[in-house]
Amino acid sequence: MDRRAFVAGSIALLVAPLVGEAQQAAKVWRIGILNPNPYPSPEIIARSIIQAGMRELGYVEGQNVVYERRFTGEKLELFPSFAAELVTAKVDLILAIGSPAVRAAKEATATIPIVFAEASQPVKQGFVASLTRPGANVTGVADISVELMAKRLELLKELVPRATRVALLVDPVFQPGHIALEDSKRVARTLGLRLDLFEVLPSIDLDATFARIQQARSDAVIHTPTALFFVHRAKIAELAVKNRLPLIAEVRQQAEAGAVLVYNSNQREMYRHVARYVDQILKGAKPADLPVQEPTIFELILNQKTARAIGLTIPRSLLVRADEVIE
Repeated sequence: MDRRAFVAGSIALLVAPLVGEAQQAAKVWRIGILNPNPYPSPEIIARSIIQAGMRELGYVEGQNVVYERRFTGEKLELFPSFAAELVTAKVDLILAIGSPAVRAAKEATATIPIVFAEASQPVKQGFVASLTRPGANVTGVADISVELMAKRLELLKELVPRATRVALLVDPVFQPGHIALEDSKRVARTLGLRLDLFEVLPSIDLDATFARIQQARSDAVIHTPTALFFVHRAKIAELAVKNRLPLIAEVRQQAEAGAVLVYNSNQREMYRHVARYVDQILKGAKPADLPVQEPTIFELILNQKTARAIGLTIPRSLLVRADEVIE
């Protein structure tokens, strides 16, 4: 081999890894997001906890990641068609928020990785084979909001000690909600509370429902965890305030909408776990090998502004334990 051939070959060997790294760095990932939220403003999207978790790991929208977002708002029935769109768009991964989104994504593809958040009882709903070995193409962070219904009732009784009758809004279509209902009945009996059940479907008039709640002389309102009540959070909070009823709910956005008390897992920490799983899968890990995580950090949020509006004094015992108080 002459000198020029040797030098050329040596340069090629040195450059090859750099070219490979440059090609890998140039990869722009396409992530589909199925979300029950109404379509938010660009400012809200920029502050979303989903993207915040991804940015912490180095994923910057427009540089190395593109998000294909699908928001259903009140029309949860759009999930199947939106999931099909994401499959057709050949996204690298689908991030599914809530049980209806997970079900639609799982039915749409058996090959594209799916990472879920806020999905209740993923094993019982058939999303994964088990928490430790999910199997197939689905994993994520489970929502244990159903299991926290008992704790919310205890907090309700502490918030409104005089309460004896509580309106419980139920989504009859949401399967895990039946377990939450049974747990709620059991705990209510020990607390001396009578639960009045009000079934809510997308077609039911919430104004009429709250008129019936007033007729029942309920002292407070609580609901089983489901995407339906999250989507209608503003209307439900508005009617609760109008009827001077403390509303107990499950996530931060509901406290911001006007619920007096919210207790659930810490969403920011949950989405950090979700982002880590997305990162691992994009780097080659298989969803089947990543155990489903369950929340370990919880938060209590109180809305003092709403409490004042309905003439309720929040006990100091709750205020000193709150992770956040909305003034």
